[in-house]
Amino acid sequence: MEYTKQLIKRFRNPKHVKKLKNPDGIGEVGNITCGDVMHLEIKVDKDKITDIGFQTFGCPAAVASLDVVCELAKGKTIKQAKKISKDNIIKTLKSMPPIKVHCSVLGIEALKRAISNYNQKNKKGGKNGK
Repeated sequence: MEYTKQLIKRFRNPKHVKKLKNPDGIGEVGNITCGDVMHLEIKVDKDKITDIGFQTFGCPAAVASLDVVCELAKGKTIKQAKKISKDNIIKTLKSMPPIKVHCSVLGIEALKRAISNYNQKNKKGGKNGK
């Protein structure tokens, strides 16, 4: 299994590893099979993700994927952030071993859960909140 230079760079020096003070939304996911556990927090102002941070216990692909998710989501509206796909992550990392693609999916799931948590706190459920 070979990682790209971009993936290794993100793993060694992620830009978004942090805890936010009073986050507006929190998303947590885990995969017992591979051992990856992800915790993602967002700050939202006027429907835009203004800050985002994560902590994870996982392989290089998990750390790199979550860092890319944060980079792609920051500054986006909630609606735009929900459209981030595994293909966006893999393209940013210039490829990912097929056996590690699930890491990108977990990162997206953590973001979606943080958005859902934000929507629940702000009573934005229903059609517009999903």
